Amino acid sequence: MTDALVFDAYGTLFNVHSVLARCEQFWPGKGAQLSQLWRAKQLEYTWQRSLMRRYLPFSQLTKDALEYACEFLQLPLEEKQTELLMRQYLDLETFPDVPAALRALKGHKLAILTNGSPDMIGPLVANRGMEMSFDAVLSVDALQVFKPAPQVYELAVTSLKTPRERIGFVSSNCWDALGAKCYGFTVYWINRAGAPVDRLGFQPDKIVTGLNEILP
Repeated sequence: MTDALVFDAYGTLFNVHSVLARCEQFWPGKGAQLSQLWRAKQLEYTWQRSLMRRYLPFSQLTKDALEYACEFLQLPLEEKQTELLMRQYLDLETFPDVPAALRALKGHKLAILTNGSPDMIGPLVANRGMEMSFDAVLSVDALQVFKPAPQVYELAVTSLKTPRERIGFVSSNCWDALGAKCYGFTVYWINRAGAPVDRLGFQPDKIVTGLNEILP
């Protein structure tokens, strides 16, 4: 067990596809397709804007990605629908294994390190009653560059006052897990889908299917 555990938020603790029901309500038969494309463009925009050095908060990129996905799928998008879907991001469901895992880890040094901007991740953590579960909730907004930029992972070292070699990083996003491994963390990749490891020249220290597999 390392001295501290740092968690990615979206896709790791919180299920981004819990917006699917609302999408399906608005556009029957298209909810799953919209949810998948929305998430894909959301991530693409973080990487593209980091490379272009044209940062915008994650909340804006999430809205931009929604608008793109609806236009691509030829789905009419009204202002009220945008508002409700964006509000849904402030109340995403946690994955089923998350509450029990956080209870089991109580007393350990824990943090969230996320691409989410403070206007998104703060309300989300609060709405799920998780404020007391973490010693820090860290956002890339402080640096205005997105993961997997190495300086983002440095935020955890500085905030937790813990050497990188003593930090465990947990993510369900393989590119994020490998970015953390490149930086020097001990990495647990939650591979819920049984996907192959991305070809980025690194390997996670441990591949698991749920948080219960990293408990001490």
